Amino acid sequence: MNVQEQIAEYIASQPEAKRSDMQELHRRILQILPGCKLWFLDGKDSENKTVSNPNIGYGLHTIKYAGGKTREFYQIGISANTTGISVYILGIEDKAYLAKAYGEKLGKASVTGYCIKFKALKDINIDILEAAIRFGAEARNENAEPMK
Repeated sequence: MNVQEQIAEYIASQPEAKRSDMQELHRRILQILPGCKLWFLDGKDSENKTVSNPNIGYGLHTIKYAGGKTREFYQIGISANTTGISVYILGIEDKAYLAKAYGEKLGKASVTGYCIKFKALKDINIDILEAAIRFGAEARNENAEPMK
């Protein structure tokens, strides 16, 4: 099964309201990042144990680790969670930026250094979410904070 099929299957497996919101987010992110690298992480480790929610990823971000090692990962991600949907925006150096720039304007969402969580798209301002995604997509990899 290729990545597009895995993504379609994952979205289809969600309950109806969340499925529609995930499909709409997927469509909008593909409009923002046409032709981007797609990722699907099933949330399982090398021993096939579930360690996280599955994630759909978009784009390419290089994570820099202390000691100079790097790893490729997605730049923007989405995931269904027990209470709604998480949007991950990686590679922003200032971990307070998302909350300061978009938090109050988003609507009913919680914003951390790299994650925006909300129950449903109807609860947030989708234009503000798109602006945050666009900002994250344009963040430069060299600005990424080294992971310890």
